[in-house]
Amino acid sequence: MDQPVQLVGPDGTATAESRYRRDLPPETLVWLYENLVITRDLDVEFVNLQRQGELALYASCRGQEAAQIGAAACLRKTDWLFPQFRELGVFLVRGIAPAQLAAVWRGAWHGGLDFTSKCCAPIAIPIATHALHAVGAAMAAQRLGEDSLTVAFLGDGATSEGDSHEAMNLAAVEKAPCVFYIQNNQWAISVPASRQYAGPTIAHRAIGYGMPGIRVDGNDILACYEVMAEAAERARAGDGPTLIEAVTYRMEPHTTSDDATRYRTALELEEWSARDPIARFRTYMQQAGLLTERLETRVQARSARLRAELRDSVVGAPDPDPSELFDHVYAEITPLLSAQRAQLRSEMA
Repeated sequence: MDQPVQLVGPDGTATAESRYRRDLPPETLVWLYENLVITRDLDVEFVNLQRQGELALYASCRGQEAAQIGAAACLRKTDWLFPQFRELGVFLVRGIAPAQLAAVWRGAWHGGLDFTSKCCAPIAIPIATHALHAVGAAMAAQRLGEDSLTVAFLGDGATSEGDSHEAMNLAAVEKAPCVFYIQNNQWAISVPASRQYAGPTIAHRAIGYGMPGIRVDGNDILACYEVMAEAAERARAGDGPTLIEAVTYRMEPHTTSDDATRYRTALELEEWSARDPIARFRTYMQQAGLLTERLETRVQARSARLRAELRDSVVGAPDPDPSELFDHVYAEITPLLSAQRAQLRSEMA
């Protein structure tokens, strides 16, 4: 359990791992590569838009692209996803437009429309609360006889919250078809992973709940794909939940409001940069004879189009009206909320 599952090493060559397959169809490998590159490009665009004052905040996923895309790519479109706030790669795979995500970081009252039409719950900003929602949805599917599962995307810091423990315990007891996918990116804001748990790994916690726990190299997209596929198959078979710890790294600060130089070293950043998930998979694709000039041109064209659409949806758009927030709490606004709205409008005036 200590050693993460790895199918492609940091140098881009196949490892000796034999339990999991690598023989995905060429078109699937190409699609995975395309999503890796575009997620990285869009992530840069989101950061730039925030720095230019177009977004209130943004949480970068740079360095975690393989962990996210590999996990989401093997799932069915009817499997429900319960994301936290850093899952850009997951959203891209599921077909959620970057403009919808921009509404979240811009502060629109709706927090991004149309997520649920893609079987994706709205982004959860409170840490670990959505793990309980994922278990509830899995239990509902179980009782309705649906052949679907749920995935709760969590960070290493979320495993220190009570909600995650309650969710995992309940899922195990009820044998709910739920996968807990924990991206251990080494830092919970400014607190290192070493201060988040005293056990050997996060994956070791699974035995206490009564479910399998497995570690995977979160910078290896093929390993993430196969480990998640195995957990999904187990859930569909009625064998209950799985805890997956994807060992990866957050290359950027926690959010655009954070200064990561205050708590981590340049040496640490350099060491993890050498394990970059995109460079690794690019080498693997080259060795497989799949990385062609035509593919690179197509990927760059789609990336440019999506980045332009994102900018067009944000730049120059009217600022959200803060008072709208009060209109969507209840079907009919309460006297107390009405008074608060009036106070806010008065102060703004």
